[in-house]
Amino acid sequence: MGGRQQVYTTGFLAVVFACLLGASGVSAYEEVTVIDGGTLTGTVMLEGKVPRPKGYNLATLPDPVYCGRISDGRGWRLLQPFNVGAHGEFRQVVVYLESIDRGKPFGPFTPPRIEAIDCRFLPFVTVVRDQHDIVVVNMDPAMHDIQAYETSDLGPRVLFNVPLPISSKYPHEAGLSAHFHKHFAGTPVTQVVRMTKGRKVFVMQCGFHAYMEAWALAADHPYYAVTDNEGRFELTDIPPGRYTVKIWHPYLREPVEQAVTIEPRGQTGVTLQVQSPKGRLYANQIVDSPYIRYQITQDVQSQIVPTLEKQSYE
Repeated sequence: MGGRQQVYTTGFLAVVFACLLGASGVSAYEEVTVIDGGTLTGTVMLEGKVPRPKGYNLATLPDPVYCGRISDGRGWRLLQPFNVGAHGEFRQVVVYLESIDRGKPFGPFTPPRIEAIDCRFLPFVTVVRDQHDIVVVNMDPAMHDIQAYETSDLGPRVLFNVPLPISSKYPHEAGLSAHFHKHFAGTPVTQVVRMTKGRKVFVMQCGFHAYMEAWALAADHPYYAVTDNEGRFELTDIPPGRYTVKIWHPYLREPVEQAVTIEPRGQTGVTLQVQSPKGRLYANQIVDSPYIRYQITQDVQSQIVPTLEKQSYE
């Protein structure tokens, strides 16, 4: 097994639409039979304190009682873009080989499925393919819709904007309750992802609930993976040679990268370490005296009860 290789980055997390990937001019991928392919395994780690989450005042958005089932007890819904384990394992990060133009076939395609559940889009990060389907399902008794964009440092472009049907199995009062926790799937919505040439970043938001967002990277070859709960990934059947492995996360300005050598039928290990950014990262954060600023009464605030999950900044 190849020696473990480490890389450190000082990449700064900035505005979400500043995702520079330098993908223009990439040639078409050629599927071939890989002989004596190797395997790349590894772990992505976040070093330092995990950044604070985004904060949204639920009383200023629709369905505050139902969506407030997940909140901080003071009327705020938190969105943590950084899914990090107890030991720094960086979950939900895309790992891929850069500029590989020939290799194993893509294999059977299964459209990625994103669920609107408990007023969240899950998973937060995934991988899509250009000119292929993505499936979105509403698991809530609340109205959601999809506003999907492709984006880059040049700004966003709308891909599609459609509502998400609610299941007819829900009782009428379910969407008004902080104590209704069952989930029924509405009719799945299938859309084709059609990216502009050179763009690879896909983002989806709910038009009603600003704290619902999901991100994806468009794969132009099959050597992509999303890190698991241990921050681990594996890429298999790689033609022998020297490559650059990169990671991508929607709030990283520059991807972390490392040169790796894949030996015939060999296994190479790599650890990618990301320095945690500091300072304010988002426009949406909890503010002082929110009920004075937003003119929210104590009665309205008291109805927002975290009966499913009480969130914390720590």
